[in-house]
Amino acid sequence: MSDRRFETAAVHAGATEDNLSGFRPVAEPLHLAVSYVADEMAMADAVFAGERDGYVYGRYGNPTVRAFERAMADLERGEDAIAFGSGMAAVHAALLGAGAWQGRTLVSAGDVYGATYALQQSLLTEQGVRTVFVDSADRDQVEQALEREHPAALVCETISNPLLKVADLGWLAEAAHAVGAALVVDHTFATPYLARPLELGADYVVHSATKYIAGHDDVMAGVVVGSAERMDDLRQRQKLLGANCGPQQAWLALRGIRTLALRMAQHCANASRVSEWLAQHGPVASINYPGLPGHPQHDLAKRLFGARGFGGMISFELRGADKLAVFRFMDALRLVQPATTLGDVFSLVLYPAHSSHRALPPETRRALGISDGLVRMSVGIEHADDIIADLERAMRGAV
Repeated sequence: MSDRRFETAAVHAGATEDNLSGFRPVAEPLHLAVSYVADEMAMADAVFAGERDGYVYGRYGNPTVRAFERAMADLERGEDAIAFGSGMAAVHAALLGAGAWQGRTLVSAGDVYGATYALQQSLLTEQGVRTVFVDSADRDQVEQALEREHPAALVCETISNPLLKVADLGWLAEAAHAVGAALVVDHTFATPYLARPLELGADYVVHSATKYIAGHDDVMAGVVVGSAERMDDLRQRQKLLGANCGPQQAWLALRGIRTLALRMAQHCANASRVSEWLAQHGPVASINYPGLPGHPQHDLAKRLFGARGFGGMISFELRGADKLAVFRFMDALRLVQPATTLGDVFSLVLYPAHSSHRALPPETRRALGISDGLVRMSVGIEHADDIIADLERAMRGAV
């Protein structure tokens, strides 16, 4: 693991180990081969047995994917990392590794990403795993659930999707470990640029690398970072599940990491500007952004993220708006794109009630605070004045 400052570590993370007749390529090569031939059969046998590093078959490992994994482990200050074909594959693997087996229980933040909620509420329930949902910002509620359930794992997001609650990771880790539970943290919104959950006690750190890590809307991938022992367990599971990240996706994600610090700095700066404007704008009834002094976890966010910023994600409620009013607003946008993703260089808006959290029953969404007028925004790296001008014109014409 590197002791370099984040900006330097991101540029050099996962540097190629290839040596071509005494010459090392500056960029990581793209290895597309599915199978590999060893110089001696004993070498291949040792790889299959887990006795030595090497490559025999794509589902067992790939050099380009391995470079991406090394980069993520370095940035998160973890011992190892495992890349997956999507963020949800990474979430699923982390939960399995943490002990989401038949007859066991999970305690999870209620306002997690809709697919993560649905995975726990439906698929894992069908497989005999019970999930108790809590407000991760309510210490009493979390402690009572942990002491009552003694779960396999406590699941949270550093910055929640879409309500932008900030998790007190250090305290959550202590509370989870006190009852023998692992802490699984989805760190997609914050990235290692803002914080490193492993240093605060987390056991599994999960990213949808599709988002900020890759950063250009051309990759689907996920990654889990943790201890060598936990990651070895996940690698054995991945060999059976086949939820591998492809080499092309790993190569693009690794290239995205090189500019992660620059992009995150601009995302944070722009989100701060946009949130301040939204907070003063008439059609906006409420706004969720950790950088605003009125945010319930603003002080926690300052302690957790330091001076780097508060992320590039915002959510806000349009005053008195229903689905049709939100759709009119989104249709009126020209610069900001209505797309079902986040963390890209361009600004994006999403309607949680019909996309990211569609799997949740309406009454569950409302109980969590996801109203019919709530809009989630991923603030891009365009000029902040242009982003604000587009929002103002769309609101003026549609709300």
